[in-house]
Amino acid sequence: MRTPLKVVPRVMRVASVLLAYRLDELVDAAHLFRPLKLIRPFVARPREDVRALSRGARLRLALTALGPIFVKAGQVLSTRRDLVPADIADELAQLQDQVPPFPGKEARAIVEQELKAPVTTHYASFDETPLASASIAQVHAATLHDGSAVVVKVLRPGIDKQIERDIKLLRSLGELAQRWHPNADKIRPLDVVAEVEKMLENELDLQREGASASLLRRNFESGVDMYVPAVHWDLTAARVLTLERVYGVSCDDIAALDAAGVDRKALAIKGVRLFYEQVFRDNFFHADAHPGNIWVDTARPGEPRFIALDFGIMGSLPEEDQYWLAQNFIALFERDYARIAQLHVDAGWMPSTVRIDELTAAVRTVCEPYFTRPLSQISLAELVVKLFQTARRYELTLQPQLILLQKTLLNIEGVGRMLDPQIDIWAVAHPVLKRILRERYSPLRTLRTVRRHLPEWLHAAPEFPELIRDALRQVAQGERREVSDPQALAQQREEAQRTRRAMSFGLLGGSLLIGSAVLWTQAPNHGAWHAAVVGVAGLIAFAAGWPRR
Repeated sequence: MRTPLKVVPRVMRVASVLLAYRLDELVDAAHLFRPLKLIRPFVARPREDVRALSRGARLRLALTALGPIFVKAGQVLSTRRDLVPADIADELAQLQDQVPPFPGKEARAIVEQELKAPVTTHYASFDETPLASASIAQVHAATLHDGSAVVVKVLRPGIDKQIERDIKLLRSLGELAQRWHPNADKIRPLDVVAEVEKMLENELDLQREGASASLLRRNFESGVDMYVPAVHWDLTAARVLTLERVYGVSCDDIAALDAAGVDRKALAIKGVRLFYEQVFRDNFFHADAHPGNIWVDTARPGEPRFIALDFGIMGSLPEEDQYWLAQNFIALFERDYARIAQLHVDAGWMPSTVRIDELTAAVRTVCEPYFTRPLSQISLAELVVKLFQTARRYELTLQPQLILLQKTLLNIEGVGRMLDPQIDIWAVAHPVLKRILRERYSPLRTLRTVRRHLPEWLHAAPEFPELIRDALRQVAQGERREVSDPQALAQQREEAQRTRRAMSFGLLGGSLLIGSAVLWTQAPNHGAWHAAVVGVAGLIAFAAGWPRR
C-alpha cells in the first residue's frame, strides 16, 4: 500500500494539527506518523488552555480544525465504543457539524437548476438567509403559493468533489494505519473509513433522504407518538429536498419543556418504546437521533409526542440479524447468560469453535456487577457496549448495521435519562420487546406470510417433482461412487433415507400449508379456524420429516 504523493502535504497537515493540539500520544501510538514527528520543532506550541484539556477534548478540537469530513469521521468513531476508549467516545459524541453558511444566492441557483424553473415558480417566498448550516447542506425557510410553510434543504456547491478528495485522504491514512498499526486487525481502520464513505454517500442524495422520511412517516402515520414532516415530492430532487415546516422544542431543552408543562416521564417512556418499535416492528430506524434531530411538540403537554428531523442516516437489519438481536435482548433482560453465548454462535457472529462455557463465563463476568444495582440505575446501552467489547476477544464479527444500532441505543437511552433521570429502561423495554416479538412471530402472522407468498409457490410447484427426482438421482450416484468404502456407503444410505423421508414429509407439509393458505383466502366462506388447523398439520408434517441426528 502506497500513499499517493499528492496526498502527502495533506497527511503532513493532519499530523501537524494533531501535534498542535498536544495529541503526541496519539501520534506515537498510531505508528503511522513516526517520520512526521520530525516536524515537531516547526509546529507552534499549543496554548495553555489547550494543554489543560482532556485528550478527548483535544482530539475533538483537532478534528473540528481539520474540517467537515474529519468531523464526520469523529462522529462515526464516537459510535465505535468497541474500539475507542469511553472518555474519547464521549467527547467525540459532542461534535457539532456546524460550518459557516454559503451564500443564499448560490442556494437559490441550485434550487432553480434542480427544479428546472425560477424559484418564484414553485415558492411564494424563499429566504436566502439559512435557518441552519452544516457541512453537507443548509436549510432555508420558504412558503408555497398556497400559504404552506416549508423548509428547503440544499446541498453545498461542489461538496461532492470535496468529499471525494477528502475520502481519498482518509483512505490513505487508513491504509497507513492498516499497514503499520500493531492492532490493525482489531481497529480495522479501513472498515471505519468505509463506514464514513457510505454515510456520506447516502447524505449526498437528498431524494434518498426524502424517501426515508416518507417511509418513517408511513410507519407512524397516526402521529400520536412521533410526527414526521411530509415530503413535497414535486419540489424534491437529488440536491434539493422540500419538507413541511414543523415547530417544536429540542428534547434536551428541559427548561422549555417544563415551562410548557410537558410530562417528561411519559415522554421518556415513549422514546424508549419508539426505539424498539422502529427496530423490531418496522426494521427501519432513525440512526442519528441526537437532540438536534429530535424535537418535542409542546402543543400537547399531557400527551407529548416527538418530532423527527434529518433523515440522512437511517438503519435497518437483515431479517436474521433482527431475530438474533431480539433474542439476545430478551436473554439479557432475563439474565440467561448461557443463552446469550449460544445465540452469538447460532447467529454466526462468532465461529462455531468457540467454547460456549468460556463465553458464558465471560458474559456473566460483564453482566453480574451491573445487576447488583437497582435496575433504574443500569445503563442498557453501556452494558451492550461492554458485551460487544468482550465478544471481540472471541472473534466477534460485528456488522455495520449492528454498530449503527448500538449508536442509536446510546442516543435514545441518553435522551430518555435526560428527560427522566429515574427511568427504568429495563422495565420499559422488556414488555415492549416481548409484545412486538409475540405479534411478529405469531401463527396468524405466519399464515398471512404464507398467503402473501402463495402465488410464487404455486408458480414454482410444477418444478418440484423434477427437482426431487434430480436430488434422488444425485444421492444414488453418490452411493455408487463409494461402493469401495462399506462404512461410507452405509452412512450415505442412511442419509439418503433421511433425505427421502424429509422430502416426502416436506411435500406433504408444503401441500398442507398451501392448502391452509388457500382456505385463508376463502376465510369468509370457510372460516379462519379451518386454515389454522390445516396449517398446523403442515407444520407437524415438516417436523416429522426433519432430519434427526
